[in-house]
Amino acid sequence: MEVPEEVKEILYPGESVRYCIRRKLINELKPKYLIVTDRRIIYLDQKILGRYEMLDVPYEKLEKVYFKIGGIGAKFVVKDESGKSIELTWMDKKEVKEAIEAIKEALNAIAVEPVSIQKKKGLIGEEWYLFKPKELIVRNLPMTQVIERKVTSKTDPLEKLKKLKELYEEGIITKEEFEEKKRKLLEQL
Repeated sequence: MEVPEEVKEILYPGESVRYCIRRKLINELKPKYLIVTDRRIIYLDQKILGRYEMLDVPYEKLEKVYFKIGGIGAKFVVKDESGKSIELTWMDKKEVKEAIEAIKEALNAIAVEPVSIQKKKGLIGEEWYLFKPKELIVRNLPMTQVIERKVTSKTDPLEKLKKLKELYEEGIITKEEFEEKKRKLLEQL
């Protein structure tokens, strides 16, 4: 898997590339890339004379991934929560399916609830949608932020205790973190 130098320079320590698509269209001098890592989706459009345009969507900000192929063309869109989107029309059906599966696997590695892909197949075309689950734990955040983000999303202290226990049993938090948060939740009862 060939990852361009421009992307290697911006990868976080420990961030790994799961999938990389390189496409050079006939009328273009330099290639375009779609890179799926374990933390984000990166789009790189190389230009002549060392110039380039790079956009990324971290999974924490990802809203949806959408793909539609019709009789004439195809469209692949990655949209974040702010409404910013990366739109690609140069990918083929096989590449898109592999990219969506790589994104799904990366999200499932950090999500509490499993990610699903919705598919619609018509006579001429096909559509795929991937929506990020509402509850997403990012393991590269300090554990106290993860627990606070997870626990404060519920209003019932008993529900919070159940979720906290699940985090501890899955090995996501330490016993000390579990005991500290448990004590605070019990005070709320």
